[in-house]
Amino acid sequence: MKGNKLAVMGAAMLLGCLFWGCAGDTAPATRHSVALVAKSTETEFWLSVFAGAEAAATEYNINLSIIGPETEEDYETQNQMVADAVENGAEALVFSAIDYENNGSAIDAAAKAGVKIVAIDSSVDSDAVSTYIGTNNYAAGQMAALAALERVEGPLKIGVVNYDVSSANGQEREEGAVDAFRESGRGEIVAVINTLAEAGHAKEDTAAMLKNFPEINVLLAFNEPTSVGAARAVEEMGLSEEIFLVGFDSNVATVDALQEGSVDALIVQNPYAMGYLGVESAYKLLTGQGAALEKTVDTSTQIVDRSNIFTMDSQKALFAFEQRQN
Repeated sequence: MKGNKLAVMGAAMLLGCLFWGCAGDTAPATRHSVALVAKSTETEFWLSVFAGAEAAATEYNINLSIIGPETEEDYETQNQMVADAVENGAEALVFSAIDYENNGSAIDAAAKAGVKIVAIDSSVDSDAVSTYIGTNNYAAGQMAALAALERVEGPLKIGVVNYDVSSANGQEREEGAVDAFRESGRGEIVAVINTLAEAGHAKEDTAAMLKNFPEINVLLAFNEPTSVGAARAVEEMGLSEEIFLVGFDSNVATVDALQEGSVDALIVQNPYAMGYLGVESAYKLLTGQGAALEKTVDTSTQIVDRSNIFTMDSQKALFAFEQRQN
């Protein structure tokens, strides 16, 4: 028994040496410090981002901190979080901007202090960004429009449910959708609202829009909270048969709504990849490999509807976070 125990201990030490290196009293390699400053810490989208970031941090032996404000409108708190991260020794920031312009000065200041900058999900007005990793938001907006154009016959009267007007990714999605509808000759934008990125507010504002513009037969909602809110408004108003709703992102509420009929299609992003590649890119910048980074990395996006929801590819996209946790 004792011999077996010693053998196991020896094997463990050997594996440790192979992985970390055994050099007597030599100090272990320095752990780089990276801060991920998100738009929010609440939604399943961001939980999936964090899971990817933590996986990369483990792989590259990074000291990772994850922070974000309580709401996706609070750019001032986000700016303070950037300053605090720099003061606390972050060598690189993985950042998703709430406000494209008003977050720019905080990122510039961090870069001036020597911090490397990686943008994910939503970019920021700063030349200090080394690489942007996320959805091609203009193309995703076009994809949302095409999901409706290919599935709804006749003229389309469209209502758009967007979030903060200063958020770059939401505005790019709207621009892509508007251009696609214009080019089709079949789509008319009837109303556009910018609501809080919170399901309750989005529901109330969507319901008000539908009451004011009863001719709307297509709704586009451009992120997870607005999609949940829009779906609840459509369901509670009994309009699931009259309105074709295209939402963004996947969580329990949006997937259930897709199966039940208040959502008709989802544009599903890859937040896990954003988190993983964001932290991996920060590591490369900190270890002299920045020249190999692409300026823009487009993570995958796909349309999921009731015709393909149970395919393997769709299930992987819809439940990426859960699958990687298991």
